[in-house]
Amino acid sequence: MFRFEDPQYFWLLAVVALLFVVRFVSDRLRMRRLRRFGDAELVKSLMPDVSARRSYVKFGLLAGALALVVVMLARPQMGAKVSTENRNGIEAIICIDISNSMLARDVVPSRLDKTKMLVENMVDNFTNDKIGLVVFAGDAFVQLPITSDYVSAKMFLQNINPSLISAQGTDIAHAINLAANSFTQQKNVGRAIILVTDGEDHEGGASEAAAAAKKKGINVFILGVGSKSGAPIPLGAGEYMKDNAGNTVMSALNETMCQQLARAGSGTYIHVDNTNDAQKRLDDELAKLQKGETESVVYSEYDEQFQAVGLLVLLVLLAEICVLEARNPRLRNINIFKRKK
Repeated sequence: MFRFEDPQYFWLLAVVALLFVVRFVSDRLRMRRLRRFGDAELVKSLMPDVSARRSYVKFGLLAGALALVVVMLARPQMGAKVSTENRNGIEAIICIDISNSMLARDVVPSRLDKTKMLVENMVDNFTNDKIGLVVFAGDAFVQLPITSDYVSAKMFLQNINPSLISAQGTDIAHAINLAANSFTQQKNVGRAIILVTDGEDHEGGASEAAAAAKKKGINVFILGVGSKSGAPIPLGAGEYMKDNAGNTVMSALNETMCQQLARAGSGTYIHVDNTNDAQKRLDDELAKLQKGETESVVYSEYDEQFQAVGLLVLLVLLAEICVLEARNPRLRNINIFKRKK
């Protein structure tokens, strides 16, 4: 596999292209000035050792060296290796409610965006742990299988939105059961299901699912996001969701249900509001879990290739130095840069 670590430097190649344009314009102007001295063939005979093609070759070599320097700055890399590392950490699967009610803004910037920020900060505190993502509304599916690739976890996290699941509702039981079956088979590792929801439209069976996860040795933490007073659900363009009677729907946090789930799952209930208290409490709770040895497959080891490109730059520059703009009188009969008639 071949890739560039810093491709943002490629815009500098436009500078190389601009140099060619400047050189072309300057040559045209120079030829126009030479014609003022007289006949072109006569002027050429007065300068027998001057070779226009040599200057073009030297310029091309210098421009090529500059382009190679840009490639070197972009840090070309090749050869991804697969390696297995043993790490000492926990396994956590985050279940995120993506029903439309999570768009309510009683938590800034919204319940769902606040959830994303919280999970991203939690991932930043992970070192040797594994993480997975499950999204749910009226249905549930694994958004990211359990992994130690935190970059991919953040990428998948940012793509989460209510449009991923068309079936509305809050099927917490399905999400917990799916998460409980998504852990690895390794033993003596602390496992946690972190479920973030506002608890609206609860479809039943969630307490039983949390209790079943508890029997498997999995801690179920419930993060309730939103406020008890509730907030309207935005639909875009300044519109809000309305019921069949035309009244604006107010979505409120079902905190009682969230607390019941936490007790059933032998975990902790944490209220997510506009402060950072929930983040600190969650980190503290996860720190109490037993850390065990886990195997992680790493694919991100690449060999740097900028040294090879740097060697090419030196060779091109040496070639540019060896090419003289004027013909060597001793080598006048060798016409490398002269077009054959």
